[in-house]
Amino acid sequence: MGKQIGGEYTILRPAVTGNSFKLVSLDAAGGADVTRRALFGLDQHALTEQMVGLGEPGWRGRQLAQALYRQRVTELAQVTTLPLGLRSKLEGEGWAVDRPRIAQVFQSVDGTERYLVEGQAGDGRTVETVWMPEGDGGDAGSEDEDDARNWDRATICVSSQVGCAVNCQFCLTAKLGFERNLTPGEIAGQVVTVLDRHGVEVGRDRVNLVFMGMGEPFLNYDNWMGAVRLLVDEVGLSPRRMTVSTSGIVPGIERLAQEPPELRPKLAISLNAPNDEIRAEVMPINRKWPIDAVVDAVRGIRLRTRERVTFEYVLLGGVTDGAAHARELTRLVRRTGLPAKVNLIAWNPGPGIAYETPETGAVERFRQALAAEGVPVYLRRPRGRDIYAACGQLKRTVEG
Repeated sequence: MGKQIGGEYTILRPAVTGNSFKLVSLDAAGGADVTRRALFGLDQHALTEQMVGLGEPGWRGRQLAQALYRQRVTELAQVTTLPLGLRSKLEGEGWAVDRPRIAQVFQSVDGTERYLVEGQAGDGRTVETVWMPEGDGGDAGSEDEDDARNWDRATICVSSQVGCAVNCQFCLTAKLGFERNLTPGEIAGQVVTVLDRHGVEVGRDRVNLVFMGMGEPFLNYDNWMGAVRLLVDEVGLSPRRMTVSTSGIVPGIERLAQEPPELRPKLAISLNAPNDEIRAEVMPINRKWPIDAVVDAVRGIRLRTRERVTFEYVLLGGVTDGAAHARELTRLVRRTGLPAKVNLIAWNPGPGIAYETPETGAVERFRQALAAEGVPVYLRRPRGRDIYAACGQLKRTVEG
């Protein structure tokens, strides 16, 4: 059910099969066992050091950074600003661009594309990245919404780990367990590869990034933040158009609060329940860091003008989607005292997961209940559900 495109990757329209569920540890130590010498993932400072170490002038590092992150080269032979002899020297010492590459493409009827992306470790593992050409409505109500245009409102959903350790009971990614952390180059490489595929011109076309793919970014904080720095400093993207979602890793939220505003993405809390009792059932992480602890950590972030914290709320049929839940969520959001908005997400089904999508009309009733009480609330449209690209469905599905 696929075809070869340009000899590089396959387009498929898969169906999904399930695995048994397993609990995994929160210990997310470990990263890629990188045996190749990858240039992609090094910032301009590190590239300059490499050039100087080879007896070259430091400004060669700037040229190489421009080629990697602005011109988006994939081979050293394409870096024509470097002399042929220097390119040969780099290759002779084992250096390669080694940018993550798209292995397979899955296309939805709504224009969404899901990618299996190969990393830099050479271990055969892939992660998932999603392109939504018109977004999913999740950025509505944010600080930058008023300058949006149709195509320029595209969104890229980015992964931070292979698998995930957090074990949310409604999420297909949890079935993979935790495999390893992604490197800064592997995280940023997903973005640059997708920008390249769609011919996005940074600074002209509006593209939002959401770190909401596979994995928990704050359990891979240093590598994730290293990728953010690459995307801001080298690629030229704005952190105001980036959102990082966490299940509630309090130490990660506290570290985010210390980041300079010119580098810090916006924050989304994956809340998904109106109280600790329900949340602990659907998100075991709540037993370690309950809602009040998470909110206290968020209060430590100095928000920019017009910036809001997002509470992501997955509506599970019969579990979190009732009128009483809406009233309780309203009280919770008000109690935080934060400039906040709520993104509602109707649960996206997956095999082997014992939840149900809300009944017809329940989502709108829930939204209206929050809106009637003055809570800014928006619906995230399910994008790519037919190819298992929607929120909570990322599980490296390849079966056709």
